[in-house]
Amino acid sequence: MHQPDASRPSQPADLSYDVGHTHSNVSGGRLRAATFGAMDGLVSNSALIAGVAASVSPRAVVVSGIAGLLAGAFSMALGEYTSVTTANEQLDSEAHVERRALRARPEAELAELVDMLTSMGMTEKTAQVAADEIHRDEKGAISVHLVQELGVDPMEQPSARLVALWSFVMFAVGAVIPLIPYLLGYESLVAGLACTGVGLVIAGGLATRFTRKPIWWGASRQLVFGAVAVAATYVVGRLVAAAV
Repeated sequence: MHQPDASRPSQPADLSYDVGHTHSNVSGGRLRAATFGAMDGLVSNSALIAGVAASVSPRAVVVSGIAGLLAGAFSMALGEYTSVTTANEQLDSEAHVERRALRARPEAELAELVDMLTSMGMTEKTAQVAADEIHRDEKGAISVHLVQELGVDPMEQPSARLVALWSFVMFAVGAVIPLIPYLLGYESLVAGLACTGVGLVIAGGLATRFTRKPIWWGASRQLVFGAVAVAATYVVGRLVAAAV
């Protein structure tokens, strides 16, 4: 009978497993910032160019478009940085409140977590054991409490700088698309709007890669929204030009 070699260390069991699916990262804010920036750049600068082109020379259109690109990109970046920083600071404040409560009333906070876990379907005995283990680590306990009470995790805060950078870059990329014909020497609003339409279709289609919606749905939705905004601005520009 074969005897196992006692000199060899026992190999740990392979506990790896395949859950059969993966998830995109939805906590960093980069997709929202990139999508918002690109769409805003495309639509707002296209609308600006259309409105200006209704009454002034092509050279003024280029100047206005570049000014709109820079102003919009900096505005988007600053707005995103401020909003994300404010949200993170508010979350830090709530974490501080939870930390003080855990230290001042540990029994009450433990009982609160037990109630939350039982409401999720755990038996009271299992919930008590889980809550006891969770409360051994203060940072982990704070995270669990805030996730259950507010639906946010203080350990997964987006980077304000990264979100601002994404917003700036993507706005600039979107905003330069309607300017492409003018920058190449083709002073044509129709060509600029055609570039905008292509950009909206591509951006809307790419967004569906993360949302798992049909490509045609994302592309057509962005194209329709963008067309409405540009058309409205162009009409207003024509009316203003006629009035003055």
